[in-house]
Amino acid sequence: MKVKTIGILATLGASIAWAFEPIFAKLSYANADFLETSTVRAIFVTLIALTYAFITNKGNLKVNKKQFSILVYIALAGTLFADLIYFFALTKIPVINAVSIGHMQPIFIVFMGFFCLKEDKLTKFDYAGIFFMIIAGLLVTTKTLTNLSMLRLGSVYDLVVLSATIAWATTGIVMRKYLKQMNAGVVTFYRFFIASIVLVIYLLSTSSVLFSNIYQILVGVIGGAGYILYYEGLKRIKAAQSSALELSTPFFATLLGFYILGELVTVMQIFGILLLFVGVGFLFVREEVHS
Repeated sequence: MKVKTIGILATLGASIAWAFEPIFAKLSYANADFLETSTVRAIFVTLIALTYAFITNKGNLKVNKKQFSILVYIALAGTLFADLIYFFALTKIPVINAVSIGHMQPIFIVFMGFFCLKEDKLTKFDYAGIFFMIIAGLLVTTKTLTNLSMLRLGSVYDLVVLSATIAWATTGIVMRKYLKQMNAGVVTFYRFFIASIVLVIYLLSTSSVLFSNIYQILVGVIGGAGYILYYEGLKRIKAAQSSALELSTPFFATLLGFYILGELVTVMQIFGILLLFVGVGFLFVREEVHS
């Protein structure tokens, strides 16, 4: 099987996994809070990643000092900050809002790649893609034409998810730049092992309950599979291609949110999701122009 084909299939697998993840998280909130669910998730993602590292990397978890410092940053920014506030926001907003805003990462990856890493200059395709993705975000968060016309641009919790999205984008940039060749299981293991230590210590110090329901475990298992597939895909296909494929997540998540959680979706939100595809499509054109 060709390397690109494997990358595409892996990324699609990650997208499906991440569509289920917020659904299981919402179900776990019936008798657990977001912090407890996040802790159990981190523990099980760590276990999944460790198992994968043993199978594919002969259990070798050795990293050098520079790699470890980058992994610590990814753990702090990506898991202890971004993941945590994302799961907090899920207690307040519908799945479609959280997942759609979360998948606006390409906007920030393009900007960071240019301003921080001094990579390719922004092109007309970049600007067009970013424009469509911003419009898409507005349509998803405002939900109706009335809200949009009155500039009701969503809630503060939508901004919380946006903050998480920016933090995830920074981890994607450093991972692609410094850890692209590292085993996916090793990257995932350190990201969540470091975070799980902090979370477990905090919960134990506050005498909080750790395991409350099966959905917390499912969030961890499906999340672990998603991250491993994502990192494996990232090694094999271009950034814009990966971002485009990831946009299947909002579609799956919207359907699951409707059928499992009974969350309603407006026509404008559906149109917003379609515009996400258009936006990343322009970024994909930019990637092909520079290849």
